[in-house]
Amino acid sequence: MLLLLLLAACWGRGALSGSPPGPAVHSLRGGWWLGNGNGSVVLKGDVPGCVHTALLRQGLIQDPYYRFNDLTYRWISLDNWTYSRIFKTPFDVSKWQKVNLVFEGVDTVAQILINNVTVGRTDNMFNRYSFDITSVIKEVNFIEVRFLSAISYAAEQSRSHRAYRVPPQCPPPVQKGECHVNFIRKEQSSFSWDWGPSFPTQGIWKDVRIEAYNLCHLIYFTSTPSYVKSAQQWSLEIESVFDVVSSKPVVGLVTVNIPKLQTQQTYTTELPPGEGRIVLLVNINKSATVQTWWPSGHGNQTGYDMTTTFNMGAGYKIEKFSKAYFRTVELVEEPIPGSPGLSFYFRINGLPVFFKGSNWIPADAFQDRVSSDMLKLILQSTVDANMNALRVWGGGVYEQDEFYDICDELGIMIWQDFMFACALYPTDQNYLESVRAEVTHQVKRLKSHPCIILWSGNNENEAAIAGNWFSIPHDKMEVYILDYVKLYVKNIQEIVIAEDKSRPYITSSPTNGKESVKESWLSQNPYDTHYGDTHFYDYLSDCWNWTVYPKTRFASEYGFQSWPSFSTLEKVSSTEDWSYTSNFSLHRQHHAAGNDQMLYQAGLHFKLPQNTDSLKLFKDTIYLTQVMQAQCIKAETEFYRRSRSEIINGEGHTMGSLYWQLNDIWQAPSWASLEYGGKWKMLHYFAQHFFAPLLPVGYEDDGVLYIYGVSDLHSDCELTLQVTLHRWSSMEPVCTLAKEGVTLKAGSAAPIYKEPINDLLKRCGNCTRQSCVVTFYLMGKGELRSPGNYHFLASLKDAVGLEKAQLSATISQQGDLYAFVLQTTAITPFVWLDVGNIPGRFNDNGFLMTEKRKVVVFYPWEPISIEELKKSLSLTSLMDIY
Repeated sequence: MLLLLLLAACWGRGALSGSPPGPAVHSLRGGWWLGNGNGSVVLKGDVPGCVHTALLRQGLIQDPYYRFNDLTYRWISLDNWTYSRIFKTPFDVSKWQKVNLVFEGVDTVAQILINNVTVGRTDNMFNRYSFDITSVIKEVNFIEVRFLSAISYAAEQSRSHRAYRVPPQCPPPVQKGECHVNFIRKEQSSFSWDWGPSFPTQGIWKDVRIEAYNLCHLIYFTSTPSYVKSAQQWSLEIESVFDVVSSKPVVGLVTVNIPKLQTQQTYTTELPPGEGRIVLLVNINKSATVQTWWPSGHGNQTGYDMTTTFNMGAGYKIEKFSKAYFRTVELVEEPIPGSPGLSFYFRINGLPVFFKGSNWIPADAFQDRVSSDMLKLILQSTVDANMNALRVWGGGVYEQDEFYDICDELGIMIWQDFMFACALYPTDQNYLESVRAEVTHQVKRLKSHPCIILWSGNNENEAAIAGNWFSIPHDKMEVYILDYVKLYVKNIQEIVIAEDKSRPYITSSPTNGKESVKESWLSQNPYDTHYGDTHFYDYLSDCWNWTVYPKTRFASEYGFQSWPSFSTLEKVSSTEDWSYTSNFSLHRQHHAAGNDQMLYQAGLHFKLPQNTDSLKLFKDTIYLTQVMQAQCIKAETEFYRRSRSEIINGEGHTMGSLYWQLNDIWQAPSWASLEYGGKWKMLHYFAQHFFAPLLPVGYEDDGVLYIYGVSDLHSDCELTLQVTLHRWSSMEPVCTLAKEGVTLKAGSAAPIYKEPINDLLKRCGNCTRQSCVVTFYLMGKGELRSPGNYHFLASLKDAVGLEKAQLSATISQQGDLYAFVLQTTAITPFVWLDVGNIPGRFNDNGFLMTEKRKVVVFYPWEPISIEELKKSLSLTSLMDIY
């Protein structure tokens, strides 16, 4: 755990006579005044916070997410706002050698004044700022934070960069965004993205406080583990960074105590004046059994209570309480027999771990609205869907401390991008100095978290240069290549290696890893399936056709869009908006041709809704886009999971599957599986199955049905595969095959069944591709069982015998949960239970119902009643939309 909130001071000889032991910390959180540039708007606002949420809370604007308000409220971001307040100093300034004003986060460009004296300036949302105010602080003080519009600042920075252009200048018009975001160190997606609005905020978005201290002050405290195989011993590197204001070195003792590991060590330390750093190597007692931290699904997330005590002379003592975690991570890039190129996978505590998960974007355009409860809800939903990893994408923000704390507790591995995305960036001295401070701060802040597995320099910028996304003439390309290497290698990588040797760093995503390094950091083709990771999007090919997917080493981005549920959209729209072709629906879609692409992809396998009732048609279309998205990403993810252990035509050994994207920033069509607010889309329910630790995967190749067994388990298992053929027109199975004695090795994927489709249909009789569907599952000893899976033998728009079922549900309460007993009169694909705005999730949804009765459990996130559930419930299946 980090020490930013547990600030402490050191005491030694040379302190001011009669002065307190310190430190004195005074928070400036709470109520401030806000005013715009010409003083026509003045209001109260909270810190942490931003201008938009302050205006909203005072009732001066509507919900910024309502209808077209992202355009209506553009004036807010174009104005220059000032935050101000008066505060009393709650201590005698004369008794302290140094008084600092500390901002954990300022968004973004601001001049800071105390008592009309400029004490500092900020230009980086991701940096921590500490300003010496010893000479200007009084008993009563007036503080101002004068912001400059991020839009104006970015435009001016771009204008003044005269030597050469740094593209892209503006986002595509469909995104309705602002220009030159690459010239400001701010959340890149705040100027718009293809899934989100443009709200370039201004505000004090993190903690702000006054700190007063004598002699020295502890700023950062970190611990990172390592394991020496030859000695078979764990150790912890503990780093403490101090601001030493004494003119003489400060000498003391530091004791580290981890009681449960019978480890206690004491060190003599000496801190020089200025920035002092203590680095201790604590060897863990060899007789103690160290429980390692494991990703979810692979073991426990054990952490040990650790007390670090600083005795810095004159009887002064600081105690720092933290958690110590032990885990190793290796990025393995080595030759693979039978394949050109190199592997790309992660070993955690010596075990190769398949990354199952998604990509994280900012949970709100206004960071002060991202609450602890929201983070817990979304991250719990991540592990509930059998995920073990998230990539914190490089166009958002380095997430708040609590995000990483929760990931530590839940076992969610984090691929952490630095905040650069889909652009080229300037490398002038001021910009690089700002970036260096940002990277140094963020690595120090975050490196104690065992959940962070990898640092990555940027999102898609190697690909942008390799593919010449910005149409740079060949003879001008050299300067951009030099800038790229300067930023991500000579600056960011250099700092990461110096600050954190406990985890790997790659320069970009996608990248060819070591091969990119070999090609002077910029590979010819960063999407090469024989190296590194890949991003893959294809909205026009048939997503059921697995042959279109890259048999990559690691799929770190891929996806398809869908619309969020009507209950989510209803909150930010009006009746005239409730159509797929309304101005609202077009406005909310920020991906070019996105709405058409969804219908095109759905139309490949499903009849499109044709209802004459416009509202019913809109709801049916929303449902079908979610069916399409879930089915497409199921097909692609299952392809990656079954490619884990094989090499075919030199490709394979896929060891990661992170679809784009996990969460939504607002209510709009996007690639997300969780809607804004946390409601599960059909895709998220599917993920619970396709990321299951034990899974049968079916696919066809040249008329032959193959079923693979996929296992993330740690031991080999003896299994029975049950394959059943059903007619769409009957609830009775046509035939069932049980294949016993299937052995599946730990951490592997292997073919366990093979039969030509024609043979299967003949053997079972009375079946055609159009009239039947195949289902299958794996069963082992005890309670070991995979989810059920299925393989469609034809497009459902061509299905014969598929009837509109009579679906019904009976609800009963069972403790804090609710049981829904479903009954159907026919085989029913994509059964969807929706309880509108009632917060919660089902244990299963969007399923193929092949039995007359099924019990589904609802987990409410807030107290509710059966009456509310009955009133809100709607049941939909595929045939209901025709």
